[in-house]
Amino acid sequence: MNNKKVSVTLLAAGMMLAGCVSTSKVTTQPEQLQHHRFVLESVNGKNVTSQKPLELSFGEKMHISGNMCNQFTGEGKLSDGELKVKNLAMTRMMCTDPQLNQLDNTLSAMLHEGVQVDLTENQLTLATSNDSLVYKLADLMN
Repeated sequence: MNNKKVSVTLLAAGMMLAGCVSTSKVTTQPEQLQHHRFVLESVNGKNVTSQKPLELSFGEKMHISGNMCNQFTGEGKLSDGELKVKNLAMTRMMCTDPQLNQLDNTLSAMLHEGVQVDLTENQLTLATSNDSLVYKLADLMN
């Protein structure tokens, strides 16, 4: 009888540990992003319609560059799945498309404050508690 209780306890503990392992999230590493170019597909679940591709590219040492309304560039740091870009440089044009002006502000704030990064197959998601940008892998950079 005592052996049954011990076996059941060990079995339950093993199942709990197995559950912890299977639910752990693997974070995106800088090497997975490096030398890739992504094109924005949706913002907060809504498809993006733009006459030009809205891009985000990753180079050596987490150098990022891209465009919304304006072009931007900066050195990022990816740690525990969070990307931060402290010194983001951005051109300062006003676009006729209000959506692009808003996206400039949204992306700039996300990168400055820190954004969760998830790369699953060919889809890159940048997310905060307020916003989610979904990009699709465009190609490898030369």
